[in-house]
Amino acid sequence: MAPPEVHHLFHHPIADHSFSADKQTLAVARDTSVELYGRSGNGFKLKDELKGHDKTVTSVDIALESGRIVTCSQDRNALVWEPSPTGYKPTLVLLRINRAATFVRWSPSESKFAVGSGARVIAICYFEEENDWWVSKHIKKPIRSTITTVAWHPNSVLLAAGSTDAHARVFSSFIKGVDSRPDPGVWGERLPFNTVCGEYLNNSAGWVHAVSFSPSGDALAFAAHDSSITVVYPNGADQPPKSVISVSTQLLPFMSLIWNGEAEIIAAGYDCEAYRFKGDESGWQLTGSLESKGAAGGGAAHEESAFNMFKQMDLKGKTKDDTQLKTVHQNTISTIRVYEGSNDSVRKFSTSGVDGRIVIWNA
Repeated sequence: MAPPEVHHLFHHPIADHSFSADKQTLAVARDTSVELYGRSGNGFKLKDELKGHDKTVTSVDIALESGRIVTCSQDRNALVWEPSPTGYKPTLVLLRINRAATFVRWSPSESKFAVGSGARVIAICYFEEENDWWVSKHIKKPIRSTITTVAWHPNSVLLAAGSTDAHARVFSSFIKGVDSRPDPGVWGERLPFNTVCGEYLNNSAGWVHAVSFSPSGDALAFAAHDSSITVVYPNGADQPPKSVISVSTQLLPFMSLIWNGEAEIIAAGYDCEAYRFKGDESGWQLTGSLESKGAAGGGAAHEESAFNMFKQMDLKGKTKDDTQLKTVHQNTISTIRVYEGSNDSVRKFSTSGVDGRIVIWNA
């Protein structure tokens, strides 16, 4: 496999990142601003900075068709940045929340976006032509805590959300005049706004960090703080799901995940590397890491090298520098996104992390 493309942008955590459709523009959330990098040869060069928030920016997303950028922040606001010949022009969104905005994503139709918050609500935002601004409707019940993540169904009506009350939920975000009525499916038939189509509790009541629909939209995966990945196969409205498969791992918790077709999930988080899971309705399993790191030697050789290491440290009065990890990322991976291809068939994906790196991987 070809080595990953590593871009070390700065020594600072990247809360979220997003690429434009042509992959020439990269937006990263850094402190109170969003930095825009342009492709320059084999690397990325800073070309613009979006300054409109006065507290930490928590999430950023670029709409692939329109090129609009949406950002949200701990200042309780979201901004939509319209591309123009002179740069990006911000428009304030009427979120009506009294706590930090935590996560934002455009719907596949790009006619609306969802903002998770610490106010125990999800704001579904859409453009009101007559007033020329972005307004929101709130999904409230039965959320009991901060929303950590959201993900859209391919039909742009259903929305999955994970929260710190240990639940992953699926809601209808149908807005009259904005959405066309979705076809009946495994999540339900009639779907008025704020219908709860599914509610799933993590086995050990751990925070849910990531949610994602499969490419068909007929399955939901979520990652929680007990280092598990759970896959749900629903069976229609008011019916128990066909199967709920939870894979417990001995790894550290996952912070983000994507699907690669219906039978593979790629997840990454506190272990600083990406892992593959494979399976279907009958069962899922962890199949390994995407990185090939130098393996430790056998027991005797390992002990011998450890003895020599301490002997050298004693002679030289030095300590071993073991701050360098064997992984490409040197700290927690916060976001994983499809870079090339689609959820049906991912050719490349990108990750960003607390180490200030953006890495583009071959799937």
